[in-house]
Amino acid sequence: MLSDVWDYLPNLLRGALVTLEVTGGGIVVGLIAAFASGLMARSPLRVVRLISRVYVEVFRGTSALVQLFWIFFVLPLLFGWQLFPIWAGIIALGLNMGAYGSEVVRGAIRAVPRGQYEAAIALSLSPMDRMRRVILPQAWVGMIPPFGNLFIELLKGSALVSLITVSDLTFVGQGLRQLEGNTALIYTVVLVMYFVMAYLITLGMRFLERRAKAALGQRPVASKRPTDVLPLEAGA
Repeated sequence: MLSDVWDYLPNLLRGALVTLEVTGGGIVVGLIAAFASGLMARSPLRVVRLISRVYVEVFRGTSALVQLFWIFFVLPLLFGWQLFPIWAGIIALGLNMGAYGSEVVRGAIRAVPRGQYEAAIALSLSPMDRMRRVILPQAWVGMIPPFGNLFIELLKGSALVSLITVSDLTFVGQGLRQLEGNTALIYTVVLVMYFVMAYLITLGMRFLERRAKAALGQRPVASKRPTDVLPLEAGA
């Protein structure tokens, strides 16, 4: 069995590399879309807020698979140009994640205490400087955990690109299964590889969260040990 794993591993690693490329590209597209839409949702202009809301509702309210097929199959019919499959996957997954991330950005910005806005205004900072230097650094700390979850969901959702012939980890695993027939072993290795990639994302986001908190002078909250809790006095 171990020899079979070593035989399959080179192909699976090449598929995993494509999965990481799709995931990384989707994260970049998703973050751009999330911050753009999240900031647009706070615009004083109604039409700008409407554009943000339409984007969020459409991409949250429809299937990621259908979005992927629409971008890959329908866009060429409408505009006459065909995206490479991997780019279609990156754009579809990124825009889908960005719709959920938009609410993360909007909620985190709203969670910044009002006093911070007032202090920034008192310092005569421009609206852009207030957002860039005061609001976003504080809001970013609150965005990191939910963004970590979205990144992992994007990693898992990247398996959809195998349906448009992208040779990602799922596509390679399926091909090996059809060729070799060793279904249990192949899919077990694929499962473990997805878990390892997701866990690395988790570790990376935890590190990023610690750095972001340290930049604001915050310390991680240590969990209380049983000995740290004072016993109740008799009769209390």
